[in-house]
Amino acid sequence: MTWDPGLASVVDLAGELIRHPSRGGIDDHGPVLAVLERWLDVRGLPYRRLPDGSRRPVALLVEIEGGRPGPWWALDACVDTAPYGDEAAWSFPPDAGDVVDGRLRGRGAADSKLAAALFCHLAAEVRGLADALLGGLAVLLDADEHTGRFGGARAYLADPDAARPAGVMIGYPGLDEVVVGGRGLWRGGIAVHGTPGHSGSRRAAVGAVSRAARLVRLLDAATLPGVSGDFPLPPKLTVTYCHGGEGFSLVPDLCEVGVDLRTTPDFAARDAESLVRAAVAELDTLLPGPRPTAVTEVAAWPPYRLREDQQPGAALLGAARAEGLRVRAKTAGPSNIGNLLAAEGIPATAGFGLPYEGLHGVDERVHLADLPVVYAVYRRAVLGLLRA
Repeated sequence: MTWDPGLASVVDLAGELIRHPSRGGIDDHGPVLAVLERWLDVRGLPYRRLPDGSRRPVALLVEIEGGRPGPWWALDACVDTAPYGDEAAWSFPPDAGDVVDGRLRGRGAADSKLAAALFCHLAAEVRGLADALLGGLAVLLDADEHTGRFGGARAYLADPDAARPAGVMIGYPGLDEVVVGGRGLWRGGIAVHGTPGHSGSRRAAVGAVSRAARLVRLLDAATLPGVSGDFPLPPKLTVTYCHGGEGFSLVPDLCEVGVDLRTTPDFAARDAESLVRAAVAELDTLLPGPRPTAVTEVAAWPPYRLREDQQPGAALLGAARAEGLRVRAKTAGPSNIGNLLAAEGIPATAGFGLPYEGLHGVDERVHLADLPVVYAVYRRAVLGLLRA
């Protein structure tokens, strides 16, 4: 496919979004939402702000209603980003938003401001065809994704005025794969107690950090099942933090441990929690403390994987192949918004887009040569769903 000059507007909008920093939990995301609002206003596209529980806007929702009854479908892209990290390691400014050697440069180019710009343009095209279409198209522009709260997606699902989507396509990057599933997760915080005292005291005291170290060894040694059934990935356990103690002369009385378990259909959240609680019980037997070790669930999402014929994955895979791409369906190791949607019974894809470099790292950028075919794939998939 040759380059469509109209797609230069996609790059222009994405570049402007990159030049408005919106790092999750760091920057005010009002300015980046304002860029989108101005673009939508100029084109007369219907949109509204979605607030979180404190009435702070966390997303924009564009809604294009078709002329005939039918299911609604949604496109989702985040417009907040990961932090910059070590800015001295970048070879260009993280908020560059420019094009050099055919690559759009800057934080958010890959994840996912280019996708947001593409989806806005696709919404404008769909609006011109709306009278002949079934159901409707929603475009969610989420400014609260990289915080881990997924505030925009949650606000969308909770909005009583929004049509519930039959499926969602999330604009994460990557040209060779359509992500149709992901491992779930169970995350827990563990409070390990010890007997306080002076480190120089003659009285023996087992500190919380020492007990926590034993617990970490028990968790690392835990046996997890392998791949089973149709799900292609095994469970995984990672101890993600261990915090405790202060100075040198105190025996610590509390140490907090975090554990992240990636789950599968055959090793669900309840199995993950049972494994952790079994390790905790073993710790309290082998090395008793002054109080029982406490486990608190922090988050739990189910794993998911779409069937080969299930929408919207089938539409996106079919559209990619119809445009001459060789793509495969992929189940991702990390969780994503697709897991949140799966918990609500909404099928989702979570990745198809441009080739990229430096995602969440230094020198983030996307290769623009494939923008025409990526736009064509999403256009074909969306219109196919709205005409079905």
